[in-house]
Amino acid sequence: MAGKQRPSSKTPARATAKTSETAAAEKASTTAKRKSANDATASGPLGDINGERSIAELGDDLVSGKKTAATQAAKVIETLLEQEPEAVVPIIDRFVKAIAGEDKRAAQTAAAALPVMARVAPARVARHLQRLKDGFDVATPVGKDGLVRTFAGLCTASVAYQKRLEGVLNKALGEADAKTLQKWTEIVLPALKGEPHARARATVEARLERIPKAVAQKTADFLGIKLRLRYR
Repeated sequence: MAGKQRPSSKTPARATAKTSETAAAEKASTTAKRKSANDATASGPLGDINGERSIAELGDDLVSGKKTAATQAAKVIETLLEQEPEAVVPIIDRFVKAIAGEDKRAAQTAAAALPVMARVAPARVARHLQRLKDGFDVATPVGKDGLVRTFAGLCTASVAYQKRLEGVLNKALGEADAKTLQKWTEIVLPALKGEPHARARATVEARLERIPKAVAQKTADFLGIKLRLRYR
């Protein structure tokens, strides 16, 4: 009987050893995967932040006028906007400079960043309000779109900004092409309250008879009005 029991007494020990080996292998695999992920992050856009380049340096590169440096900085900044937007608050002034500038890549990044900054740090953006307003006329279409979304964001953050921005927003609605008008109407009108809202709405309604019917109908539906127009 004793001889028959020896194999069975060794089985748990072997199973335990096998389980320990499996656990060790799984742990090693997990560690390797984490290291790989960390290495990928370090070598990717955020690696510049974790390395020697600072946020301020990225902002300087964005507005440097050097195409390669600006493009690389733009990629890192746009990644930060998605993952940690508060990190780029210190370079709001660079976005203000870029959004109406000649560098299209920098303007594109600024147009993406400033509406987010208007939500995250509206007071910091408002410090540059006059410059942003002055830049509207010379901005590219992408820049203008970013400015309109930024202005609307500020009005959403506080009605106190409405008085300072009503003029430029009405100008934008009055000059936009049909498709852009539809887009901006849906951004601007919900951001305004009281009389500024009523005046902006009137600007849009006055244009409906002068834009293509398909777009006018969509805008009218958004406004909740019936379209009765003459078309060329």
